[in-house]
Order: sequence, then structure tokens, then C-alpha cells
Amino acid sequence: MRVPVVHQQARRRRARYARLLWNGAEILVTLGVVLMLLVVHQLWWTNRQAREGAERKVQALQREWEGEGDGDGDGGGEGDPVGGGSVSDRGSTSPGDSDGARSRSAPDSASAVNPRPRWTQAYAVLTIPRLGLRVPVAEGISKGNVLNKGYVGHYPGTAQPGRAGNFALAGHRNTHGEPFRYINRLRRGDRIEVETSAAVYTYVVDRTLAQTSAGDGGVIRGIPRSSVRPSYGYTDPGYYLTLTTCTPEYTSKYRLVVWGKLGSMRPR
Repeated sequence: MRVPVVHQQARRRRARYARLLWNGAEILVTLGVVLMLLVVHQLWWTNRQAREGAERKVQALQREWEGEGDGDGDGGGEGDPVGGGSVSDRGSTSPGDSDGARSRSAPDSASAVNPRPRWTQAYAVLTIPRLGLRVPVAEGISKGNVLNKGYVGHYPGTAQPGRAGNFALAGHRNTHGEPFRYINRLRRGDRIEVETSAAVYTYVVDRTLAQTSAGDGGVIRGIPRSSVRPSYGYTDPGYYLTLTTCTPEYTSKYRLVVWGKLGSMRPR
């Protein structure tokens, strides 16, 4: 009777391969769990935190305006600018575009009582009824100190609410509260309200630019007009509102732009 011979070297080789396969499987499972946690953090946790913080800020502003408290004013540094492309946190649009030419049809003088906001300070509330959106507006487009808080950021160098020129805003489309996620659903004639300590300004949606370059600074000039797609925009001075965000969703390759015009002003 023959007894089979087991080669120790072959057995060791098979054991080594088995350990490699097991270790590789463990690494893949670990990476999968880490990626899943990152996705949950970005798509759920940052939204929850930012929305809760933004809601508290809106309530604080309302209490402050009603004389019930001093609010909880924001401070902080600059951070990294996002959106709009060509305008930095402390930069401006091209010379002469900050307020634009004045129109005779809007009540500009009443808005002069609005104090100039401090850097990264939340000083207004943006309301879009169609989207069920009510969110703070802060000075600057700092990512860390404004946009990632779920706020909407005001482009430095553009007009303030109710002033002649272009009141231009940026907001996240995805994560960190994603206040501008659905602005592509806005249609001509939709109302957009901007409330400050002085007045409530009602803008009316007029035009939409579905996609343009991230560096298209023309869309936030005093007389907004795309420098990439010149057929989109305006040629006459007025009282404009511009909303900008990233597109397509979950990317920052292009910009989506919504324009509105000032329709009315109601003092507080």
C-alpha cells in the first residue's frame, strides 16, 4: 500500500495565499465601511448640522429685529471662497460694478439705512416660498465661515439688498444644508424675499442660466450679463438679484444662475 507524500512547501504556499486573500478581503471591507461613513457624514450629518444652525440664526435675527435680544452675531476669518469663480472673499467685481447705475423705478433711498455688515456676519434672511426655503444671508462667500454653515453668502463688491445694481448670492447645492439645491425649479414670476433690519425686499424671478463656466464673473456684475454666453443677461441698469450655485449636482464644474428684479419694498 502506497502512502501519499505531502510536500510541506506546497502546504506553506497554500497557507500564504489564503492569508493574503483574507487580508485583502479585510482591507476591502474596511475601505467600504470608511467610504460609507464618509458618504453618510457628507450627505446627512453636514446637512443636519447646517440646517439646524441656519434655523437658529434666522430665529436669532428675528428676535434681534423685534428688540427681544441682541442676536448671536457672527465673527471669524476668511476661509476659502467658492462659487462664482472670479470673485474672491475680499475681492470685487470689475471697477464701477459694485452698485451699478441707478434706476428711477425703485425705492433706493429707503435702503440706505441698512448698516454695512461685518465680515461673515449674518445680516439678512432669504425666503423663497416655492422652495419652502428660509435661510440666513451672510457677508462674504467664505466656505468655512459662511457657506458650510448652511448660510447663503453675499458676494463682496456687489450691491446690498434693495440697492441699485446687483445683489449677488452664492449657496451650496449639495451638503452643508444645500440651501440652493432646488433653485433650478424656480420659474419666471416666482417671489424671492430678502428681509433685513430695515425692510423686506421682494424680488421676482426673471431669467435663468442653466449652465455657465465657474469663472463667469459677468453674471454678478452691476448689470449682470454672462461673459461666456452673452445672450444671457441684461443691458440696462436696474435693481437685480442673482443666485448662483454649482451644477450638475454633486460637482463644482459649472454654475447655475437665477436672476430676479426688485418688485417692491416694505419698511419694517
